[in-house]
Amino acid sequence: MARSSTDLPRMDNQPRPRRAPAREATRVAPGAAATLAAPAAEPGKPMKPMMRQYELVERVRKYNPKTDEGLLNRAYVYAMKAHGEQKRASGAPFFSHPLEVAAILTDHKLDDATIAAALLHDTIEDTGATRAEIDQLFGKDIGHLVEGLTKLKKLDLVSHEATQAENLRKLLLAIAEDVRVLLVKLADRLHNMRTIEHMPPEARRRVAEETIDIYAPLAGRIGMYELREELESLSFRELNPEAHKVTSERLEALAARHKDLIAEIEQQLVRKLAKSGVDAKVKGRRKRPYSIWRKMERKAVGFEQLSDIFGFRLIVKSIPECYRAIGVVHTTWPVVPGRFKDYISTPKQNDYRSIHTTVIGPGNQRVELQIRTEDMDDIAEYGIAAHALYKDDVGSPAELLSRESNAYAWLRRTIALLAEGSNTPSSNCSRTRCSASRPRAS
Repeated sequence: MARSSTDLPRMDNQPRPRRAPAREATRVAPGAAATLAAPAAEPGKPMKPMMRQYELVERVRKYNPKTDEGLLNRAYVYAMKAHGEQKRASGAPFFSHPLEVAAILTDHKLDDATIAAALLHDTIEDTGATRAEIDQLFGKDIGHLVEGLTKLKKLDLVSHEATQAENLRKLLLAIAEDVRVLLVKLADRLHNMRTIEHMPPEARRRVAEETIDIYAPLAGRIGMYELREELESLSFRELNPEAHKVTSERLEALAARHKDLIAEIEQQLVRKLAKSGVDAKVKGRRKRPYSIWRKMERKAVGFEQLSDIFGFRLIVKSIPECYRAIGVVHTTWPVVPGRFKDYISTPKQNDYRSIHTTVIGPGNQRVELQIRTEDMDDIAEYGIAAHALYKDDVGSPAELLSRESNAYAWLRRTIALLAEGSNTPSSNCSRTRCSASRPRAS
């Protein structure tokens, strides 16, 4: 493979052959032995027990004391029985997948209906369940979510351009009706990417391409940066394993080499802020291999030429403390010109708010700093999902997000553009990809 000027393997601009959609589960023959005790373990790794009903309920109860325990229990048992003896490609019970999807969504504090829909999201497609039955047992709201997810599963987003554009349009229209469809789909894709090694090679590449081209940018556009970065990282590892390995190894070596310096910077930050009366949590953050590789590709520079690999997040209690903290930082260390950005006074379209700066810290090392409040940090990590969709008095999720979320407003505007009859499918696809992939805060 040819080397670029960054001395790392390339991934962009390589031809992508079109492939048929791949199934992500297999069925066992009736009567075959089946267990619902735990997913199959990878060689050399202990078997991970499958989450039980009460454990799932407790995960939800931690953030929503009024959770409908009966609903969650019914959805758990129904999905477990419906999937029965079905197996994943890994040999694990198929039910382990929707259960992990539900667990991911509890980390984002989603409402009961979304958690139930996650448990049920493959039942219409892969079992004998029907929309009418789901409606009858769990209500039309959950039935609508499950049917929307069933339709998304059939879309091939790396097909011929015209087909791809129409399928992307269908994806966004389904999301517009209820954004929780996208949240479940992103969690579904995240778990599939975490277990992608069990898929056939062709299916793995197709799923990784679709993830990095479509789902990761969408996650970023609705402000779910942590999830987006994990999707990118897993896709990068699959699509360009050599570049992923080399970049990861260089990051690890650099972190080990500068371990003492990083600790010194963190201690100085805490000490200087406390002396000025600013109570701040200081979190060290290291950029992921994919973001480093993209920057090297974009700037055509080598790894050793990058100067802002390390960064810190300063979490304070109020907006005035954000500005006091930036004053302390700028009077302690020299500022790198052109690297100060105030996303608190001017938030990003996806609701992201923070103050960014880069300074020349100890050891003449460039250090990136992000300063924000706890609420801003939640939005930065969870995006749309940070809005308390589970609360009883906020109205429907769409009503809440229409009031509180600029990211949701962007989504609706994008879909309105796609609905214009004068646009061709190919132009719609191009515009959507461009909009979804706009640069975000790194």
